[in-house]
Amino acid sequence: MAPNGLFDLRRVWRAASYSVSGLKTALANEAAFRQEMTLFVLLAPLGLWLGRDGVERSLLVGSLVLVLVVELLNSAIEAAVNRIGNEPHELSGRAKDIASAAVFLSLLLVALVWVLVLFDRFG
Repeated sequence: MAPNGLFDLRRVWRAASYSVSGLKTALANEAAFRQEMTLFVLLAPLGLWLGRDGVERSLLVGSLVLVLVVELLNSAIEAAVNRIGNEPHELSGRAKDIASAAVFLSLLLVALVWVLVLFDRFG
């Protein structure tokens, strides 16, 4: 099979190694990502335990994973904007604020999902 085929395992391996490198970089350099990862480590097992079925478990844990994904994107946007320059610029500020708002909304989603699922279970 050609190396550029659908099942090019070398490409998959390289992509996975880049992803692991990105996670390590975020953990080493991004305080917000470390905080949200701590939240995930604490709450994910609780979500798996509290969820009554696969749907509830996936909502509880999946909302936590979404926060990590959005924070990684936020950090990437901030790094790219900072690479362009440190001088204040309206568009740089706008990009950072919008990315931060995405993180905020993902955290609100966690709260909403957990309240709704747990209220349905215990309320």
